Amino acid sequence: MAAPSSYSPTWASVDQHPAAPEWFQDAKFGIYFHWGAFSVPAYDNEWYPRNMYIPGLGANSHHVATYGDPSVWPYHNFLDGARDKAGNWVQFAPKLVSQGGRFDPDAWAQLFVDAGARFAGPVSEHHDGFSMWNSSANEWNSVRHGPGLNLLALFRDAIRGKGLKLLVAMHHAFNFNGFYDHVPTQPTTSLKKLYGQLDTAAENQLWHDKLKEVVDLAQPDILWQDFDLSLVDETQRLNFLSYYYNQAISWGKEVVATYKDGFNTNGEVFDYERGGPADITDPYWLTDDSVSDSSWCYTVGMGYYSTAQMLHSLIDRISKNGNMLLNIAPMADGTIPQSQKDVLLAIGDYLKRFGESVYATRAWTAYGEGPTKMGGGSFTAPVAGTNKDFRFTRNKADNVLYATVLGWPGSSTTITTLASGRIDLRSLTSVQLLNNSSGSYVDLPTPTQSGDGLHISLPSSSAPFNALAYVLKFTFSGRIPALSANGVAGAYSDVSYGGTAAKLVLGSYTAAQLQSAGLAARTISSLRISAGYQVIGYSGDNFSGTAWTFSADNADLRDSGNNDAITSLKVIFNPAKYFRVTNVTDGLALDGGGNVASGSNLKQWTWDGSPNLQWQAVDLGNGYYRLVNRTNGMVADGWGATDNGAPAQQAPWNGGPHQQWQITDRGNGQYSIANRTTGLVLDGGGQVASGSVTKQWTWNGSANLQWTFTAQ
Repeated sequence: MAAPSSYSPTWASVDQHPAAPEWFQDAKFGIYFHWGAFSVPAYDNEWYPRNMYIPGLGANSHHVATYGDPSVWPYHNFLDGARDKAGNWVQFAPKLVSQGGRFDPDAWAQLFVDAGARFAGPVSEHHDGFSMWNSSANEWNSVRHGPGLNLLALFRDAIRGKGLKLLVAMHHAFNFNGFYDHVPTQPTTSLKKLYGQLDTAAENQLWHDKLKEVVDLAQPDILWQDFDLSLVDETQRLNFLSYYYNQAISWGKEVVATYKDGFNTNGEVFDYERGGPADITDPYWLTDDSVSDSSWCYTVGMGYYSTAQMLHSLIDRISKNGNMLLNIAPMADGTIPQSQKDVLLAIGDYLKRFGESVYATRAWTAYGEGPTKMGGGSFTAPVAGTNKDFRFTRNKADNVLYATVLGWPGSSTTITTLASGRIDLRSLTSVQLLNNSSGSYVDLPTPTQSGDGLHISLPSSSAPFNALAYVLKFTFSGRIPALSANGVAGAYSDVSYGGTAAKLVLGSYTAAQLQSAGLAARTISSLRISAGYQVIGYSGDNFSGTAWTFSADNADLRDSGNNDAITSLKVIFNPAKYFRVTNVTDGLALDGGGNVASGSNLKQWTWDGSPNLQWQAVDLGNGYYRLVNRTNGMVADGWGATDNGAPAQQAPWNGGPHQQWQITDRGNGQYSIANRTTGLVLDGGGQVASGSVTKQWTWNGSANLQWTFTAQ
């Protein structure tokens, strides 16, 4: 979409803004940091300003014991300075190295460069209402209180001075929408401003005015915002977006505005907090994550994810059409803990060596393959992959495919996605291993392709150099060949699986749909069918006329008298087979629980081969299935519940719509299972324990809501 010459404060206008410019899609990796007055107590997390006021919470007990009751030792004491119970002076007042302190914004910016980031910037205001710049709208700022420094300006100059794009993060919508709801009414207008207690109109105006100041002061390339934008007055939201975009035009910049709610993907970029989608997702997106698994700001004894978890998550998210923004947590005095530096520098070392497979790449048709599932929505923890996990990217010219394996695979490896039935590799000119230094390669022998994958020989059984992931580079003489659908059935125009082929997933295909898949009516001469599935062919269109059922491969339909006779067909589960139905996120199998009573909840259990964990999927001929448990003979039942989180249950079959399920192919052998009555899909619930209840949820693409079917 071409950018207009100006914007007005309407959705119709700001929706024309190009959400993710090319530089943003090229950049891939950014760094930001939660650092402020909430870093001073170094306890609990960045919500300490809220939690210190709530009796019964650890932050409140800590605050009372260390500083005093919040009624006499309020949060703004961390800004103005006060003594704690031990007589120590306490204040957020970092000093620059040039003034004898430990805060060095230039050193921070250099660390970001060394980490391989292409954009970086501060959280310039968190929920606490303290502005980290010389604000005219908010006297509670870092020049008039605390350090006496225009922190945003310092970071702006340091980060831009290192050639990075500047991100500014703002979390201030929640300041007046609930963050301080346990704080008593303040006695002055100024304190009410800090604690989000002004009237609604004033708070909405202040929200806008702070953003306008940040735009004017920093000219940010990315303006990132946290949640609760949907609670901000719509007029002010539109005023901000149109102002930011119009200013960017005057600066000659392409800018990015992100959101978690309150904006939309027409003109802005959606951000997944601590997570990402389970598969390739359009439009282009962003995730914010943190090096710590316990807090976004510095706390004493905070825990950290491993470098492998962070790097593999970065690689996974890029393969799925996204960028990653990684948070670090500096100490109040401006020191960045060495453990955090180590993670960043290790990521930077990898990107320095293998960055060609990351920067300026694009997602391919498939994101990857392997046993390790990552993402599935927000708040899905980063996971380290294995030497059987691959993630794909491609160059922008679309003639180089990169396959990154998340561990050394040994002397040989097989990439199943590149099987002979899925991709034509005749235009492949070379296969190389990216070597230990940027721009150097190890040429690999010509791989062999078969129906189960592309078989690649590697230099040795042990890794030739140390890395957290290794990259295979496939170069083609032209564009990367198209990847065929990974269907469960194949229809061919010639006998013996020759001629034109169509890969078919679970579903129904009219004559027109078969034509779109490449096969004209009455041209099918052979069929391949995966274990556990059936193909029903019909002589007439729209599933009419004579029907033939096939449950196994058939190399020559002349033998059964229906060569070139099929006009429409259905691909269904074989009703005579039992399946293990496994959740994509937790790896647990759908569990009937044994000979239980009608109305018992469906559960999930670690697979052990028990008939309790086996199910028939019986096609009802109307686009729906009944799911029948092998042990008790009862069927999965939605029970008419319409609320997210309602359990799925079991009952004897009665033919009701609440016992009928639509099973939809979601790619890569994964399915959603939607109840006909409720419209909700079966939900594993995330990384839950064996024995947990299977619930129902609104479909949102999460891996929690996707299942695999394995014939037994």
